[in-house]
Amino acid sequence: MKGIKQTQKSKKNIIMVLIYIALTLWALLAVVPLIWTFLSSFKPRFHIVSRPLELPFNKYFTLENYDRIFGGSLNILIAYLNSFYISILVVVFTVIISILAAFVLARFKFRLKPLVEIIVVACMMFPSFALLFPIIRILAAINLFGTKTGVVLPQVALNIGFTTLLLTGFLKSLPIEVEEAAYIDGAKIPRVLIFIIVPMMKSAIVTSMIFVFIWSYNDLFLQMIIIFNQKDYPVSLLLNKLFSKEGGYDHGKMAAAVIMVSFPIMLVYFLLQRHIIKGLTAGAVKG
Repeated sequence: MKGIKQTQKSKKNIIMVLIYIALTLWALLAVVPLIWTFLSSFKPRFHIVSRPLELPFNKYFTLENYDRIFGGSLNILIAYLNSFYISILVVVFTVIISILAAFVLARFKFRLKPLVEIIVVACMMFPSFALLFPIIRILAAINLFGTKTGVVLPQVALNIGFTTLLLTGFLKSLPIEVEEAAYIDGAKIPRVLIFIIVPMMKSAIVTSMIFVFIWSYNDLFLQMIIIFNQKDYPVSLLLNKLFSKEGGYDHGKMAAAVIMVSFPIMLVYFLLQRHIIKGLTAGAVKG
């Protein structure tokens, strides 16, 4: 019996070692390109091409690449402001609508509830390029086509399905007794929603906000189609322009731009990763 337990323990240890090796290799595949890009951003263009693996800690170290992306016709600071303008509006509208929808779907029973749930799921089934023609027609009709504000509405519509499902699942896992006690004490639905439900859903709401912000910030397809004025370019569209022939294939400038574009996303994730994990797992266990 003791020998069987030792054999099982040995097998378990071997499996864990293999898992850690696989995770380490996966992490290296994800991190090494980012590290190489970061180091290349401090090297001149000719040095990146001729000696791509050499570290920039020598006479070729330069900050010129960052100087160029913060000035000139492609100013990344303006692109940052445009991206934050779009993403913050998308996050605010998406989360507010999703909280209201999740509250209705999780706490109320009505005849059309199954149909509404199907529609919510359907919002996640259609990619943006499949809806391109109606999106353009609608934006043109309300005079928003060609503006950065015109990107907000389709992004909100495309993100509502995911956030509503996430918040609905989380809300269903919360006990309803606290809300019932508030109703007995005379509280109305808006007060219960704002002062009881929203605080209890904080982790799920933060998780939704993070995902929506990242998806909106990284979106390129809608931005390429809708925005054509250079002063309205977000960072994703600016980066695409740098990688095009118009950017001149300047490897140092592109490396610096990639790092600066990626920095806000990495910062948001590292600061709020505990909310992401908690928000995604808290609704998995009922009660």
